[in-house]
Amino acid sequence: MLIEVGHFALALALALSLVQAIMPVWAMRSGDTALRAVATPAALGAFACVLFAFAALTYAHATSDFSVQNVVENSHTTKPFLYKLSGVWGNHEGSMLLWILILALFGALVAVARDSVPTVLRANTLAVQGLVTFVFVLFLITTSNPFARANPAPMEGNDLNPLLQDFGLAVHPPLLYVGYVGFSITFAFAIAALIDGRIDAVWARAVRPWTLIAWSFLTLGIAMGSYWAYYELGWGGWWFWDPVENASLMPWLAGTALLHSTVVMEKRDALKVWTVLLAILTFSLSLLGTFIVRSGVLTSVHTFATDPTRGVFILAILILFIGGSLALFAWRAPMLRQGGLFAPISREGALVMNNLFLAAGCTTVFVGTLYPLFLEMLTSEKISVGPPFFNATFVPIAIPLLLIVPFGQTLAWKRGDVHAASQRLFAALGLALAIGLAVLALTWGGPVLAPVGIGLGAYLILGAAMEIISRARGYGGNRARTIRDVARRAAGMPRSAWGTALAHAGVGILVLGIAAQGWATEGLSNVKPGETLASGPYVATLERVGPRQGENYAETTAFLTIRNKAGDVVGTTETGKRFYPSRKMTVTESGLLTLGVSQVYASLGEVMPDGSIGLRLYYKPLVLLIWIGCLVMAIGGFVSLTDRRMRVGAPKRAKAKPLPNAVPAE
Repeated sequence: MLIEVGHFALALALALSLVQAIMPVWAMRSGDTALRAVATPAALGAFACVLFAFAALTYAHATSDFSVQNVVENSHTTKPFLYKLSGVWGNHEGSMLLWILILALFGALVAVARDSVPTVLRANTLAVQGLVTFVFVLFLITTSNPFARANPAPMEGNDLNPLLQDFGLAVHPPLLYVGYVGFSITFAFAIAALIDGRIDAVWARAVRPWTLIAWSFLTLGIAMGSYWAYYELGWGGWWFWDPVENASLMPWLAGTALLHSTVVMEKRDALKVWTVLLAILTFSLSLLGTFIVRSGVLTSVHTFATDPTRGVFILAILILFIGGSLALFAWRAPMLRQGGLFAPISREGALVMNNLFLAAGCTTVFVGTLYPLFLEMLTSEKISVGPPFFNATFVPIAIPLLLIVPFGQTLAWKRGDVHAASQRLFAALGLALAIGLAVLALTWGGPVLAPVGIGLGAYLILGAAMEIISRARGYGGNRARTIRDVARRAAGMPRSAWGTALAHAGVGILVLGIAAQGWATEGLSNVKPGETLASGPYVATLERVGPRQGENYAETTAFLTIRNKAGDVVGTTETGKRFYPSRKMTVTESGLLTLGVSQVYASLGEVMPDGSIGLRLYYKPLVLLIWIGCLVMAIGGFVSLTDRRMRVGAPKRAKAKPLPNAVPAE
């Protein structure tokens, strides 16, 4: 009975989202403000219905209700409870329901954000968000019903894909979807503003918090997915330029550009057309990622669906929202009033350069990802575009982008002084150069670009620190005289300044971790118990190989002792191969020994007839800095969200106060 009620709640959400989409538009044409107000309860009602539907499906998975086809295909009675819950979104139907739940959640949040968003803008935004929700709920009900019954109901399910039975995959999709779907709100704001014909600093102030939320969660989602692929797939890499990885990277790059352009628009009332276009393109790239994952145009460990019917429906969604929004943009953008002017050498100018590099980087990823698909569609010829292409095209764009980040922070708004900015950055640049040269000298004969990357990462971190210090010290006659004054001023600085510095420092930490992989080493050999395998400064001894039984799998486990070159034991780790009988599938479980922010990584191969096993041993120096940097970037975004200006929201025009002792007009 609960399943039928959940299905009915989904149908009710379809109707409510349609009401949410229609009423503000009807109010605009009729002038009836009461109709505009209907969008708020409709958005809240749609969210409540989708939440109930999601809870019903979750309950079915938690209780192993095999009368539901979705539970049959993705669950098993012996599966750990955590993965019963994550199995809700570990499949196409359930993950789309989670997508819609987050979509409806953002609509509900905008509906209750009365003080932070102007009334007309909020109503129009809810209308666009309601239309997006309606279309996706329609897609779910007609092509991907998660509440379909299994008749007859089996006694046991097929189990979840073993690759997805991992904590990383339990949290990766929700984080990623908040980022993906969060950009639907910025898209809705952009379309609403184009419809209303008014885009100004008030609009930028209203949009920026939602952009920050989506960007921060997308950063965490990509980082979690990267770490999962690193330790779960057994390849020892942190990024593979997989098309589905690229599908999440593209909206992140566009969203980063959007985040910076909204700052310019809020400060200087400039870049209006470009900011609106970025808001449209960012969500469009999120929709494109949805198409890639669910249309069946490619096969990947990340993809969910291969049903061409679903692919055609999602393609229609792409045409509706991307084509429709770009057509509206082409019609309305020329009517927008131009904003404030600024000199090329200014913080605005640096942010424009930032946007251009980010857009160029996003374009290279877009071409490298979709070109093979278009070529196969047109000529039936299959080609693979891999790391060599992206390393040759994306990296040369990323390096100058990173170089201008600290420099842009030091420039003044409207008109900057190159000489003064260079002076403020001189210490950071000199120290970063010294660090890079020192690393080059200590690793002479190794990779040349790795020390360059270390210097660049240090430059970004030091540049972020110098920005805080410079602002706290002050300039000219306002310069602080003591360290206590500097600390007091730093503590009183806007939280958005601290958040920006943290985010940029996080990028520097990420660059340090990536650059250090130039010194990563790999060892590969067949070893027997008692034999060793070396990689870099560490040696692994295979102590024994034995069986181990899990809740829903049988595992062959290799137990390793890790020593340094001096023979001292630094730790132990385990690596194995798990066989899941319900799926008849074997997966590798990597062994990780963390040493500071570096790791020794072991991956078990096949068991040989002579009793030896194939073993890969990697040494990954500073590898954890990659994900620590992403975490610091996301924390920077969340810190910026706590800034008072984010909480106050859109400014309102104050009412004129009567003069004291004023004489009323006759």
